[in-house]
Amino acid sequence: MGVFDRVEKKLENAVNGAFARAFKGDVQPVEITARLQRELDHEAKLLDRERKLVPNDFRVSLSTHDYERLTPYSKTLNSEIVPQLREYATERGYIFNGPVTIEYQQDAALPVGRFTVSSAAVAGVDAAEPATPSVIRAAGLVVEVNGVRHPLTPPGLTIGRGTDADLRINDPGVSRLHARIVVQGTGSDQQLRVEDLGSTNGIVVDGQRVRHAGLAVGSRIEIGSTRLAITSPVDDV
Repeated sequence: MGVFDRVEKKLENAVNGAFARAFKGDVQPVEITARLQRELDHEAKLLDRERKLVPNDFRVSLSTHDYERLTPYSKTLNSEIVPQLREYATERGYIFNGPVTIEYQQDAALPVGRFTVSSAAVAGVDAAEPATPSVIRAAGLVVEVNGVRHPLTPPGLTIGRGTDADLRINDPGVSRLHARIVVQGTGSDQQLRVEDLGSTNGIVVDGQRVRHAGLAVGSRIEIGSTRLAITSPVDDV
């Protein structure tokens, strides 16, 4: 029995009873799982001879009717789908670089029984010293990673996959100690630059591969498959 056959059988068991009644004639849980598996296959990016990076963050868009029927069961549904996606990924040599999340959203333009999927590889990020909202607001500039802002204060911070990094990114394309953002001065006199710390895959700033570069508000940094942005907390005021 193949991976998909086992997944289908497990989900068939999971959707008996209340699930079966709720989804009869509408979008089926097994259809969503099969579509997410195809998304892994389609979006897989080669890391090395044996591993491929795949998306771990999914958005499933549903018709108004299907959305209203499915969302009361979404937590239970995801508790069945996510382990099956992990099993499927393991057998195919796929790597997730963060927690697997599935969110459902409404799209009034979709007909009943149809759905679409979008995805992204979103790395898990941890800071050695998590910042409070007041600290972030007081910072001159911040570095934003996957929607979370981290204050930039002298002397700066290191970025990497290892435990020694100030900002840890669980991305297989990131070295254990990959780069450093150097911060000098405060307020309007603040100056930033990024330096490569001898990483395997290098860094890209505003589309250019560099060993070091100055940074300012709006600068975009790519490390592995993760994007970072330099922003200002006052943008939210």
